[in-house]
Amino acid sequence: MPKEATTKPRRKAAEKAEKPKGKPKKDPNAPKRALSAYMFFSQDWRERIKTENPDAGFGEVGKLLGAKWKELDDAEKKPYIDQAARDKERADDEKAAYDNKAKGSPDEDEDDE
Repeated sequence: MPKEATTKPRRKAAEKAEKPKGKPKKDPNAPKRALSAYMFFSQDWRERIKTENPDAGFGEVGKLLGAKWKELDDAEKKPYIDQAARDKERADDEKAAYDNKAKGSPDEDEDDE
């Protein structure tokens, strides 16, 4: 009398091969994403914070920047918010141009602008 199988059936090698292997590679020609108002603030203030706190490590500088950002009122944040809005427009324009170029023929030149 044959013994009943009580274990799970094994997966075939072909089934294992179909498994996706992570994210697809990023296109190096793709446009950069827009920066947030906080990132523009961080770029502006990082050196000042480092100068005021020379012993602070990377994480500590980030915490100090976050605390400083929270202290700012809307009027003080406005220049950074405006910068972020301009950068968002730039990123949207570049992405639209990139997407249109990707849909177009591959032998078009980049000098069309």
